[in-house]
Amino acid sequence: MATSMREPTFWILTALVDRPRHGYGVMREAETLSAGQVRLQTGTLYAALDRLTAEGLLEIDHEEIVDGRPRRYYRLTEAGAAALTAESERLARNAGTASRRLRARGFVTGRGPAAVTAG
Repeated sequence: MATSMREPTFWILTALVDRPRHGYGVMREAETLSAGQVRLQTGTLYAALDRLTAEGLLEIDHEEIVDGRPRRYYRLTEAGAAALTAESERLARNAGTASRRLRARGFVTGRGPAAVTAG
């Protein structure tokens, strides 16, 4: 049985699907993609980036020096894309099951909690 991915990991990997990003770029993209629901803290982000790199889900794309400080860019690996795909499919199955059960009980499901109403 597959285990679920932690939410920060999900959003970090998702933020890196389209292109490499540096840490602050990952933070901003994760917040944007999650509609402000996820705000990664700096310490959490960099610990997660190190862990995900060690696990082979991310790799360093390149580094540059900005204002005398190194800026490291990360990119999603094939293993990272596979892990994110598996998690996305797991979440979709779970959401589908909940939606079917809600409809069967006479609830109408829509987009978001406000759209769930008793029938």
